[in-house]
Amino acid sequence: MFGVNLSVCSKAAIVGRPDQERVVITGVGLTAPNGNSLPEFRRNLLEGRSGVVAYETRYLGPTLAGVCNFDELRYQKRKEVRRGTRAGGIGIFCAREAVADSGLDWDAVDRSTVGIYVGVTEHGNVETENEIFLLSGFDYDTQYWSHHHNPRTVANNPAGEISLNLGVTGPHYTLGAACAAGNAGIIQGVQMLRLGDCDVALSGGVSESIHTFGIFASFHSQGALARHDDPAQASRPFDLDRNGIVVAEGGCMFVLERLSDARRRGAKLYGEIAGYAMNSDATDFVLPDPGRQADCIRLALRRAEIGAEEIDIVSTHATGTTSGDTQECEALRRVWGNNGHHTLFNNTKSFIGHAMGAAGALELAGNLPAFDDGVCHATINLDRPDPACQLPGLVANQPREAGQIHTILNNSFGMLGINSVVIVRKM
Repeated sequence: MFGVNLSVCSKAAIVGRPDQERVVITGVGLTAPNGNSLPEFRRNLLEGRSGVVAYETRYLGPTLAGVCNFDELRYQKRKEVRRGTRAGGIGIFCAREAVADSGLDWDAVDRSTVGIYVGVTEHGNVETENEIFLLSGFDYDTQYWSHHHNPRTVANNPAGEISLNLGVTGPHYTLGAACAAGNAGIIQGVQMLRLGDCDVALSGGVSESIHTFGIFASFHSQGALARHDDPAQASRPFDLDRNGIVVAEGGCMFVLERLSDARRRGAKLYGEIAGYAMNSDATDFVLPDPGRQADCIRLALRRAEIGAEEIDIVSTHATGTTSGDTQECEALRRVWGNNGHHTLFNNTKSFIGHAMGAAGALELAGNLPAFDDGVCHATINLDRPDPACQLPGLVANQPREAGQIHTILNNSFGMLGINSVVIVRKM
């Protein structure tokens, strides 16, 4: 099990905010296309195992996707799975796993003091598409329309299903933040803990995107849907031969607590949320603005009170699109420069595809064990690096021993110009 005991002293303990204002990660639960727990996910990242497979979707036919294979019935009955949503099921699995991992005595927890903050790219498309498809078999006679449609498609659904399953009576809601949503869920949890709105935050992101044909069709019409004879090589950020996004599903939820509370119960911790930022490009529907992305990174660094040169690992957002990857690399060079430095850069989407609302949370989780093992996982499928994506510390194809890792910066950007950055510091 990753993490260290809070009895171990740290440099961070004598600087910065008082313990009751510092927020730490004490539990992680996830499902990804290449793993259903953090140890399994991390192992496959270090061993170079992709989770992208051949996939077929309605109307579009054969394509590629990152598909999760978790036990839907571990925490739900069959009737609950049928009544609910794929996003809700993913959220329940991840939240339950995170709570178990945290060591919280859940039976003793005051559920009214727990908040649930779930980032999503979109929600309701899967259910609406499926229900209309089924209705077409009845000549669109609406008497056959599902009475579950409304609770399935309301925007708060994934967080609401978690609330019902765990008996949480504190606040629950989802945050629509496009592909920056995983980070946004974490940021919201930190803010609510500092405001005293909750004592435990279940925060992160989920995505059921592969179950809607619309997202595949839209990327296909843009010429931004990845293709490759070998599914495992289809997602290739920064590579000259990249040709688009591999759509993926997945989820990751974190248990967040104030350091004072975590210390009181003797919890282990994965790291401290040292800084964060969100901003907007306000320039284009889909084309990122490197200047505003760089501003977001700088703001997060300023709030964490650390310099760019102190960051050990940058988890990049890069999706495998020509423009998106080059724009992010330009933003990174504006912050870190073009010369050699010790900061390492990696990418998780090369292994699992783009998990949309879950991407930021999953990508952060995959890097957290570096605090313990001192290894930066690679970006795979980087056979012909694009000169426009040149980064001095980009880790390609093989993991790199990095020694002591103290800080991780997690980038997540989304359509309509939403940017998010989270910085985690080792304790």
